[in-house]
Amino acid sequence: MDPDDDLPPADAATALRLIEAQRSATVRRIDPDARLLYWPWGVAWLVGFGLFFLRFPPGEEQLLRLPGWLPLTVLFALLLAAAAVQAVASARAYGQLSGDSARRGRWYGCAWGLGSVSVYAGLGRITEHLPHDLAALLWSATAVGLTAALHMAGGAIWLDRDLFRLGVWIGVINLAGAFAGPGWHALVVSVAGGGGILVAGALARRRQRQQP
Repeated sequence: MDPDDDLPPADAATALRLIEAQRSATVRRIDPDARLLYWPWGVAWLVGFGLFFLRFPPGEEQLLRLPGWLPLTVLFALLLAAAAVQAVASARAYGQLSGDSARRGRWYGCAWGLGSVSVYAGLGRITEHLPHDLAALLWSATAVGLTAALHMAGGAIWLDRDLFRLGVWIGVINLAGAFAGPGWHALVVSVAGGGGILVAGALARRRQRQQP
């Protein structure tokens, strides 16, 4: 072992470079692969809402003959899988963190959980009185709108421009789909929403690799 390794840096510039190198190494170690946080959700939206559009398109004719229960089942299964992947990746990366960052993460997770349950409980009491196509539109537009709002809130909490911009994008395409009407909303969310999440994950991963 070289005794010179235990000596302090010779000057302030060297010390700052060492601190920055250690900071960058720590960030790379604890920051999970962005693709694990984005791509599972993008695939879930692309496939799940895509099946909704094929099974329940605008008009009366199915574009693809599928059982009526299949699109919702596939969507929920993919969303659960995406949540599991994100939970494992986040736990491995952030499990050792404490303090304000950990507290923000826990509270943000509680907002997702309680907000979703509260919204869906209310929708369950309303949609049973609506025609099937309008009920489906109300469910999907509300769920996607909640996702957009929480993404923007997360971006504001952590000053994450990418997350905030993705929330804005999801909110805009959700409005466009809702105005387009039943059937079209699923297509817009599948292509623009799911595709947008996949693109956001790819861009975030590229920025991770460019970090010094």
